[in-house]
This record gives sequence, structure tokens and C-alpha cells, in this order.
Amino acid sequence: MFDLKTVNDVFGMVGSRGDKVAMLWQDKSGTWQPITSAQFYSRVRALAKVLQEWGVGKGDRVAILSENRWEWPVTDFATLAVGGIDVPLYATLTPDQVGYMLRDSGAKVVVVSTKDQYDKIVGAGELPELQHVVVMDAGAFGNAESFGALMHGADEIKGSDAGFDALVGEARPEDVATLIYTSGTTGEPKGVMLTHGNLASNVSLSTGPLGFTDRDSCISFLPLSHVTARHTDYAFMCHGMRLAYLPKFDLLPAAMKAVKPTVFIGVPRVYEKIRQGVEAKSAGSAVKKAILNFALKVGKANREATMRGEGHSGLVWGMAHKLVYSKIREAFGGCVGTFVSGGAPLGMDTAGWFADAGIRIMEGYGLTETSPVIAVNYPSAYRIGTVGKPLRNVDCRFAEDGELEVRGPSVFIGYWKKEKETKESFTEDGWFKTGDIGNIDGDGFLSITDRKKELLKTSGGKLIAPQPIENKLKANTMVSCAAMVGDKHKFACVLISPNFAALEGWAKGQGIATGDRAVLVKDPKVVAMYQGIVDQVNGSIAHFETMKRMTVVPDEWSVEEGEMTPSMKLKRRVVEKKYEREIGEFYTDEASSKAS
Repeated sequence: MFDLKTVNDVFGMVGSRGDKVAMLWQDKSGTWQPITSAQFYSRVRALAKVLQEWGVGKGDRVAILSENRWEWPVTDFATLAVGGIDVPLYATLTPDQVGYMLRDSGAKVVVVSTKDQYDKIVGAGELPELQHVVVMDAGAFGNAESFGALMHGADEIKGSDAGFDALVGEARPEDVATLIYTSGTTGEPKGVMLTHGNLASNVSLSTGPLGFTDRDSCISFLPLSHVTARHTDYAFMCHGMRLAYLPKFDLLPAAMKAVKPTVFIGVPRVYEKIRQGVEAKSAGSAVKKAILNFALKVGKANREATMRGEGHSGLVWGMAHKLVYSKIREAFGGCVGTFVSGGAPLGMDTAGWFADAGIRIMEGYGLTETSPVIAVNYPSAYRIGTVGKPLRNVDCRFAEDGELEVRGPSVFIGYWKKEKETKESFTEDGWFKTGDIGNIDGDGFLSITDRKKELLKTSGGKLIAPQPIENKLKANTMVSCAAMVGDKHKFACVLISPNFAALEGWAKGQGIATGDRAVLVKDPKVVAMYQGIVDQVNGSIAHFETMKRMTVVPDEWSVEEGEMTPSMKLKRRVVEKKYEREIGEFYTDEASSKAS
């Protein structure tokens, strides 16, 4: 537990550790290079001086458009040091989206990582408030400033600076620290205003019971533009952990082998992909599949002990561990002791599969508007299938329709320049409406069942929560993502986005051509295989929830193509619009019956 008042208190802790290695980054050769606490302090101080010279002061906005690299937290803390407000932007945004957020926030400075990101600024249209562009990569970029040049000589400056420390100490809990634009699963992005006090109150309580120490390490690969990654990095800095910054997700497997982190933080999609990778390796061999099934059966028989955090022994467990469990842990680098999931619902199928492999995943829950953590599982208070118990400074209650409402010091102060939307997000007595449906059991564990706006209501009046059912589908190696539809219709149907790596491997074994994905997904054998997956899930849910029809789409949904948010949540409205024709075909006979 920590007693933080502002985010600048986090920087004070990091900068005070002298020659201790605080961060790692990869150079062009792929070698991991260290950054000490003293170097980090000096770099933040150097950039803060430049920002002051440019006239950036209290309340001014500095945008960051970058993948995860050491320059990201330097820019973050330098902005906060001078009293500014940082505006993190996802590296996957389009020029139009970047332009909207820069204009809406009125950013005076934007710091970008690469030429690709710089080009987005160039293509973003008129940016009347923007005065300075800084590029992290070396090279000439128009009138942009070089981040490296701004850092020149910083590492040679030794010791602390009383004037700079005093400036850092001027931050107050009520000051806005950051403006984070929501990922926009529905509607126009809104800038969430989080104060120093919001963020500090959350960091102070969220990770203490996880028992982290300065001997721990973690790879920072979830986008720092997302509040979950930002929050966990702040918390890890407080614990004195070593953070390895990774700019590209596809570098993660190699990074885990090299860094060998002791803590792993991932969104559910990362865990799902690792599971699918393990299952795919065993799919082509009857022997390997039998070994995996044997190990998972052993694990399931011992699941309760795993959930309690107890160790396992015995010949059978030892055999299963050697053959399977150790290989799964090796996918995470081999040294991870604590696994955490957040950003989206994990799903009982995925949580259960890992539990049967001897891995307890500490699932948590929160929103950008709550800084973010509302609840989290801990080793001492763990229940699979829930998101843990609410933090002690967060009050929870439920509206008549089951929507979770919260209040506490971590709840945001409002949306940037959107008074109407801010007012609508709170109840008349001041509780924030999360938009999530859930419940708290008799032991105090919170479960989230679905998004209120995403519930499907059939024409017969039945409410269907799609996420748990979609998670069951995604538990199959062949399914990358799924989207249930059926609101205002007689029955539910589903669109399935395949895991094409697994599908194409299976198809080749069946003698099916894989060159054209549009043709592949219409092949009768492929359709029958996916129908079998749907039928299996239908057998485990209520009759009114069953998916009466399905179609396999020729696309693997992604952040880049716009169907997923950067935190890997489904953009349901985008998918429904994109596949309007396919959805219409589900209900053609329904339309005919209505017409008659």
C-alpha cells in the first residue's frame, strides 16, 4: 500500500533510487539496454526544462502518439512536472482520428514515435493550437524537433535539482493530470479527465496485496495510451520493479524469453491466443492431444487447490507438469509467478483452462472513468469467474436493472468539454453509472455479466448477454472472435471471425484449398465444422440464448481494420454495420412473415 497524493509522487519514488535499473529498452540490434533511476530523473528534468521554455505550463496539453518506449514515461512525467495535462493517443489511430483529438484537446505539443506517426500529424488537417512536434526516432522530419537532441547531455547531469523538485511538488490532487479519449465502442470518443488524485488514490491501493517487490519485473507491452497499462506501470514503479518497454506485440514471445518477467499483465485476448497456440500444436498429433487432455484432466481434479494457491505434489501431477504445464509457463518466459488480466472480460472458459494448467489468473475490472480499478482478485481473496472484491475506497451499488454504480476518489471529474455527457453519466445523487451489468455475491466478490448497451432483447422480450456466450465460442482454437446479433428479432444468430492460422492448417489436412479466404469460409466442410462449434456451445446455454444461425466471415477482426478497440474489445456497432447484409440474411424469412 502507498500513500500517494499525486502522480508526481510516483516520479519522486522512481527518481530517488540512484543507480538502480528502472527500465529496459531494445536497441536496433535487439539488445536490451538499461536505464537507471538517476538517468530517468535527468531525462525527465531535461524535457521539462524544454517544455517550460516553450511556454507549457499549468493546464496546457501535451499529446503522446507512440508505441511503448522509454520516451513515453519521460514525456508523461515531464508534462506533469510542469503542471501540464498529457493526452495519450493510440498508435493505431488514423490521421483523421488523431486530428480530431488534437483539435478537441487543444494540444500545444505532440510527441510522436516514428515517421509513420509523424505522417499522421501531417495528414491530420488544420491544428491551430499545435505549436511543437517532437519525433523520438532519429532523422529529419520537416520542422519537427528531435527527441534525441532534446535529451543531449541529460545523462551527464548528476544529482537532484532543488528547483525542479519544487516544481514537481507543486502538483495538487485536484489538478487534471491526463485526458484519455475513450476507445469508442459506441459513438464519438470522449476525453476522460482524470486528476492527480484520481490516479494516485487508485495506484495506492490496487497492487499492494499482490506482494510485488523490487526483485520483480514486467514487460510493458499493453498500450500506455490505455489506462490499464498506465496504471500498472505507475504501480510497478512504486514497487521498484523493473519495466521492459516493448513497442510491438509481435515481439512479445522473444521478449519474454529474453527478459523472463516475474509478473505478466495481459488483456484476455493475449491469454486466449496463448491457449489457442498450445492447442494448435497438439491438434495435428493424436499423441500430443492425448497428453494435453491428460494434463488438463489432472489439473481440473486439482483446480480447487490451485484456486487456493496451494502447491501440488505427487507423481501424476509431476508428470503432467513436466509434459504440459511447464511448457505453458515457458510461453510466458518461465519465471512468471503472478498473472493478471484486465481491460475486458476474461471469460470462465479461459480462466478455467489456465487454472487446469496450474495457473491462477488474477482478473480485475475497471473503466477509464474510474482510474481504472474498481475490483481485483488477490492471492488472499480469489474467486474464479469473478473480478474480485471492490477496492476498499470504492463504493458499489446496483440500479434496478442490474447496472453497477460506483463512487469514490478514483472516479473521474467529467468528460472534456462535454457537460451534457458528463451529467448523463452520473445519477442524481452523484454515483457514476458504469454501463456494466453485474452482481456481488455473499462473500463480496463482484461479477460482471455484460455491457448494458450490448444486451440483446429478443422480440419475445428475453434478454441475452452476448459476451459470456461469445467467450465460450472463442475458447475454441478455430475461433478468433465472435459477435452475437438478434436485438429486436425472434432469435439470436452469430458472426464468426476465424483464427485463420488454425483454420488453414486444418483445411490443408482436409484437402481444402486455402488460397482465397472468401471461398474457404464457404466450403461445406468448413461451414459444418464451425456449425459443430456453435452446436456445442448451444448445448451449454439456455434455449432462448441459442444461436439459431451462423455465418463465417472471411476476415480476422483486428484493431487496424477497426472491428476491435486497442484493448481488444469488440466494436459491436462497427461489426453490425460492416456485415449488415449477412445479418439481414439471417432474418429474411422473419421479414417475410412480418410482411405477410
